[in-house]
Amino acid sequence: TIRNHPAALSPRVKSLNYLNNILAKIEGLQAGCEEALMLNHKGELAECTGDNIFLVTGGRLRTPPIDAGILEGVTREVIIELAKEMSIPVQEIPLTRHDVYIADECFLTGTGAEIVPVVKIDGRTIGTGTPGPLTRDLVAQYRELTHGSGDLIHPDETETETA
Repeated sequence: TIRNHPAALSPRVKSLNYLNNILAKIEGLQAGCEEALMLNHKGELAECTGDNIFLVTGGRLRTPPIDAGILEGVTREVIIELAKEMSIPVQEIPLTRHDVYIADECFLTGTGAEIVPVVKIDGRTIGTGTPGPLTRDLVAQYRELTHGSGDLIHPDETETETA
C-alpha cells in the first residue's frame, strides 16, 4: 500500500490521521495477513501499518531512513541504539520489497508491540522461517532494558497537586 505523499501530510507528524494505514490494514487482513507493508511515494519501503520495520542482511541491521516517510518510533530508536551497543552495523537506507524478500531476518517494532519477528511476507519465507539469531538477541536485550530498569510507581503512591 502506498503512503500519502509527504508533501501533503508529513508522516513525522503524529496527527492521528490513520485512514491510509487503516485501509492498508484492511487490505492485508483480506489477503490473510496480520500486517501490511506501506511503501512511500517512490515505491520504497516505509513502514507497516502500525510498526517500523527492520531487516537483517549479512549481519547488518537495515531500516528505512526517516525521509522514507516513516513515523520516527521510540522503540525503533531504542533498537538502533541497542544494535550499536552490540556492535551490529546499522544502516538507515532506502529499501525495496526485494530487500525484504532476500533478507535473512525481519522484525517490526512499536511501542505496544515491542519487537515482533516476521517469518513470512507475501507468502515468501524470510530466512529459515523462524525468528533469527540477531532478532532473538535484540529481543533479549530489549527485554532486559525495559524490564530491568526504572522504578515501579504504584497509582496509590503518587501525589497529585491541583490548583
